[in-house]
Amino acid sequence: MLPRLFALLLVGIVVGSSLAAEPKKPAYPPSKIDVVVETLHGVKVPDPYRWLENGDCAEVKEWTIKQNAFTRSMLDKLLGRDKIHARLDQLLEVGSVAGGLPRGNRIFFTKREGKQNQSILYVDIAGKEKPVVDPNPLSKDGTVTLDWWFPSKDGKLVAYGLSSSGSEQSTLRIRDVDSGEDLKDVIERTRACSLAWTADGKGFYYTRYPKPGSVPKGEENYNRHVYHHKLGDDPTTDEKIFGDGRHAQDWPNVALSPDGRWLVVTEKKGWAKSEVYFKDLLKNEGFNALVENVNAHFTVVPRDDRFYVLTNEKAPRYKLMSVEPQKPQRENWKEIIPEGKDVLEAAAPIGKKIVALFQRSATSHLAVYDKEGKLLKPISGVGIGSVSGLSGEANGDEIFFGFQSYTQPPGIFRFDLSDRAAEPRLWQSVKSAIDPAAFAVEQVKYPSEDGTSITMFIISKKGHKKDGKTPTVLYGYGGFNISMTPTFNPARFLTIVEQGGIMAVANLRGGSEYGEEWHRAGMLDKKQNVFDDFIAAAEYLVKEKFTDKDHLAIMGGSNGGLLVGAALTQRPDLFKAVHCAVPLLDMVRYHKFLIAKLWIPEYGSSENADDFKWLHAYSPYHRVKDGTTYPAVLITTAESDSRVDPLHARKMAARLQAATASANPILVRIEEKAGHGAGKPRAKVLEEQADVWSFLLAELGVKP
Repeated sequence: MLPRLFALLLVGIVVGSSLAAEPKKPAYPPSKIDVVVETLHGVKVPDPYRWLENGDCAEVKEWTIKQNAFTRSMLDKLLGRDKIHARLDQLLEVGSVAGGLPRGNRIFFTKREGKQNQSILYVDIAGKEKPVVDPNPLSKDGTVTLDWWFPSKDGKLVAYGLSSSGSEQSTLRIRDVDSGEDLKDVIERTRACSLAWTADGKGFYYTRYPKPGSVPKGEENYNRHVYHHKLGDDPTTDEKIFGDGRHAQDWPNVALSPDGRWLVVTEKKGWAKSEVYFKDLLKNEGFNALVENVNAHFTVVPRDDRFYVLTNEKAPRYKLMSVEPQKPQRENWKEIIPEGKDVLEAAAPIGKKIVALFQRSATSHLAVYDKEGKLLKPISGVGIGSVSGLSGEANGDEIFFGFQSYTQPPGIFRFDLSDRAAEPRLWQSVKSAIDPAAFAVEQVKYPSEDGTSITMFIISKKGHKKDGKTPTVLYGYGGFNISMTPTFNPARFLTIVEQGGIMAVANLRGGSEYGEEWHRAGMLDKKQNVFDDFIAAAEYLVKEKFTDKDHLAIMGGSNGGLLVGAALTQRPDLFKAVHCAVPLLDMVRYHKFLIAKLWIPEYGSSENADDFKWLHAYSPYHRVKDGTTYPAVLITTAESDSRVDPLHARKMAARLQAATASANPILVRIEEKAGHGAGKPRAKVLEEQADVWSFLLAELGVKP
């Protein structure tokens, strides 16, 4: 196994020789080929590396050791890796901060600084900060991470989840904030937990997964249900509140009105549809359906006297509705903020005000409304970038939110809603020696293959002149209703730029940058639009003389790994190098592993004949062609990834190594004690990114 580790960022500094300088095809470790051909819907589908799917098999482990050693031998000989490592080490000292959640007279937030591996949960009491949960001492290698946290209404207790080695398989504990001691309550199988404390702080409603053996094998990754826990009780006796009889892949989240009366369960059914159920806890009755069998997305914020419902039903750019829980019929719903030209991303009802977060051309904008939807004022004075995490007391008069951009590190801002003349003021930040004025960020538009106009951010040094051959890295995602808005990631966006290169980020269909229609135009049978958008972005960068094919690399992770895998196999002539991280690549069999059935509403399933046609048509693993000249490829993955099985990376690496007619290297880097990326310790991030950027910059010809 690799001795040290890393994550998914990016850095640039000087590198000398290119890996592609070798005139002959590298002598890759051998990969056995099996004759496996499956007939699906009348089509014969070869799968010569299916044996690499089983990561527990001794033969696969031996293959992994040899591939990692080969990759190490190639990367370690690159000139300049030490300089890249040193600069990355400096950049990663710029930490992160998030949260700003007020509870009583306490404000909770997380922060990571300097060489700390993991973020720490802090509480601010009257301006004095103290750590509440610090995962850093819990493992020597920094692989124990804080997954999530929920303070009680008075802020005296906090429920939190820890996991290790990137598994994200959280164990719930409860900490007394004042004493720093944990209660005896411990609840396992609380991955990505949703939790709502009761008003009296004596218990909470939460989500958890079934105990292995209580459901058919493989189903323990699904069947997320809602339970009620009373402090001090044995969790195995917790009452199941919601979930029986529901579809196994449904994803419920819980919320409770401040007075503790109205329990709301919003159940996601994929990334384009949700249903909402609510229960009056003052009455001994079951759940009532607020929204059911509607092909749209709904998010509910319960208050004592009403529910605020954010929805894209007949409003692809979203609108905000008000519903009285005692009159939930549709004819009684009232529109508060109508659909406008910008995407309404979130709404936070705070006291007598509503703070709305809009997205305009993939950047964030805030505005304040009264409870009836009258615009009071826009919130300015923060900058052009991304806002996240609107939070405040239900009956309070101030709001906290996070802000960051490509050149500005994350900060938490505090805004007084009672003062019409007030402007946001920075409340928490991290130290940074990066000068935002040294960089330029522009947004351009270009046509995709079908003529659709796509936007793209381009980050460069201020004063950079186009010369048609600037080393450039194009990044994208394009899926799951996720927007690529400006975020601070110096390893990804600034290192190559510091060396005079360009970083480009395309706002592809499949995301939420321009509303639900934009999302749906990049999912299921429309997924090829996403790949076309990305390829068109690369062609635009070449056409407009930002770069050329010999100085253009692409990168993406997870669904973005699928993206660059598709681009690599559809247009291998267009790119010099590819970084493909924690990817999905076998789209014929993806749904059979880990939690991937959750993604069927976004991708489809090859078990359906119609879905199979488009999945098989673009599946990167199945589009690799023998004798093709492929660009240099580095695939990174991790053994403990509990989202995307590393089998995709193994199979694709073996297939590409066998098929390519080029001397360009095809490398795979398989990390141990690491997962999909969430909670990866700084030390591992540093090592991985030193490898990623040594590889990319060498291929792009960046000199010391």
